[in-house]
Amino acid sequence: MAKVIGIDLGTTNSCVSVLEGGKPIVISSSEGGRTTPSIVGFGKSGEHLVGQLAKRQAVTNAENSVYSIKRFIGRRWDETATERSRVPYTCVKGRDETVDVKIRHREYTPQEISAMILQKLKADAETFLGEPVTQAVITVPAYFTDAQRQATKDGGTIAGLEVLRIINEPTAAALAYGLDKLDQDQLILVFDLGGGTFDVSVLQLGNGVFEVKATSGNNHLGGDDFDNVIVRWMVENFKAKEGINLTQDKMALQRLREAAEKAKIELSSMVATPINLPFITADETGPKHLEMELSRAKFEELSRELINATLEPVKQALKDSDLKPEDIDRILLVGGSTRIPAVQDAIKGFFNGKATDRSVNPDEAVALGAAIQAGVLGGEVEDVLLLDVTPLSLGIETLGEVFTKIIERNTTIPTSKSQVFSTATDGQTSVEIHVLQGERAMARDNKSLGKFLLTGIPPAPRGVPQIEVTFEIDVNGILKVAATDRGTGKEQSIVITNTGGLSPAEVERMRREAEDYADQDRRRMELVQLKNQADSLLYNYESTIKDHGELISTNLQAQGLKEQADQQKQHLDTIMTEPSIEVEEVKEAIETLQKTVLEIGGIIYATASLGSDPEFITSDETVQESNSNDSTQIEPDAVGEFVVDFEDETLEVDVDYEAVDYGNSSLKDR
Repeated sequence: MAKVIGIDLGTTNSCVSVLEGGKPIVISSSEGGRTTPSIVGFGKSGEHLVGQLAKRQAVTNAENSVYSIKRFIGRRWDETATERSRVPYTCVKGRDETVDVKIRHREYTPQEISAMILQKLKADAETFLGEPVTQAVITVPAYFTDAQRQATKDGGTIAGLEVLRIINEPTAAALAYGLDKLDQDQLILVFDLGGGTFDVSVLQLGNGVFEVKATSGNNHLGGDDFDNVIVRWMVENFKAKEGINLTQDKMALQRLREAAEKAKIELSSMVATPINLPFITADETGPKHLEMELSRAKFEELSRELINATLEPVKQALKDSDLKPEDIDRILLVGGSTRIPAVQDAIKGFFNGKATDRSVNPDEAVALGAAIQAGVLGGEVEDVLLLDVTPLSLGIETLGEVFTKIIERNTTIPTSKSQVFSTATDGQTSVEIHVLQGERAMARDNKSLGKFLLTGIPPAPRGVPQIEVTFEIDVNGILKVAATDRGTGKEQSIVITNTGGLSPAEVERMRREAEDYADQDRRRMELVQLKNQADSLLYNYESTIKDHGELISTNLQAQGLKEQADQQKQHLDTIMTEPSIEVEEVKEAIETLQKTVLEIGGIIYATASLGSDPEFITSDETVQESNSNDSTQIEPDAVGEFVVDFEDETLEVDVDYEAVDYGNSSLKDR
């Protein structure tokens, strides 16, 4: 049975894992890392790099390097002004007022960018497993909206993956923690501070059942925000000292971001760290260098508001689950940003000194949990049941622009609930169903998920028709809404797919394009390898001609082969500079030159080993030595070999070693 992989599709880093022998393991990337940077870099010819390779070129190619795409997926243009102001690449309005990314002359949806990252993870998994991978479980922040979940699922489809389940990140982390503790009863609080999102979930673990009691979070708080406070501090200090605003320079800004992330990481184990960026910019007086020192105390001062903001969702999750801090048995820290000492101190202080549990790797726990869920779905893991919840209330707009909830937040999913409504005016023959998600009393203050029209209602006084509205949430947290006129039985429904206006046909088109891109990328990589092989061959050929030029010049056959090789070398040099060269053409040119070079090498070797007149010795000739008693013929393949007849007792050989007597033991055994 084919393996199902688990994927943590993160804002800054992603991770893939699989179940092996009943235990989840992380699959390393082709570059050797256990996580993969969630970055896609685009070259001039349209090719793209993903992961560590993309991160390396991000400084010099900032405007064509896309990161933090998770902050835009499934969201509207007017919701993302702050996020758009922080990235060096160009964002444009997509269909349905969503956010697309413009690279040179082409626009990409967040789903397509996510698919490129997922393709990289899929390829790494296939290399590790040695078999095709077609199915996956993908995690999302617990506070992701319905639109963001559907968009993430579309990204998986475009990448060529059947997404069996979308699960919440803190829930996945709890699975990773509790797999070997199924017989224990525990209340667990998962504190998940990732690169771009923050989630808190309270779970009850007992008898193999993982039941989410409540979840809360902030989709706009993560490690990136801690980086940004350091960037702002560096920009302000540099401007005060040099009078230059570095935010106007995209390359400088990218260098600042990388330096800020490095400083943040170092301050988890050091009390101060130097920040040195030579040649960060220049003016009429010459180049400018950035040299600063950031202390842990200063960093904590800069990020105090962010740290305090992490405690509000903790309070909300405890309140929703009707628990006190002392009721929690285990506090799991997940996400790289939980390594920040001030964050750990804040949590410890809130829970009255209770120690946090670091038994799971913060960077890998979510992916490991996804692999466990994949094992549950694939039948590899038994006696584990996951009961997740919907993070936000769902409902419709009713008379007076009021938000009427149909499914309350923290309701266990899958679920289905209905309510009956009526018309607002006499003779009304249609009603608009406006689906919303949120916790505010007024419809305009909540997130709109979509609208649809139920028509064909027979005219009647207001309040008489009965319209039943049903909300149904599946195991992925994706919503379907239906409205039925009880009088006529007429029904209209909508699956909320407000993810950027992507229809199933468009998702399929993007999937095919992604496959084509993958083929193109494979051919590009093959071409790079062939060009490297060609460079090595040309170097070896030139070295051979240089080292044995005199010997070749005295051999008629070698001279003829050299002329052929020179022509073949010129042809190979020419085609390697052509931008539209085909792999097969380079292969053929390399093989042709390689064959000629080997023939020249054979002549050189034969001539040198025999020490004879080179003009009359070729690799095709038979060399004979005769005497009056016998004649021994040396075949071409044996030229230069030293042949000894061990049966000839008269043969004498001078040696400079002593014989060793092995007795009766066999030499073969030695």
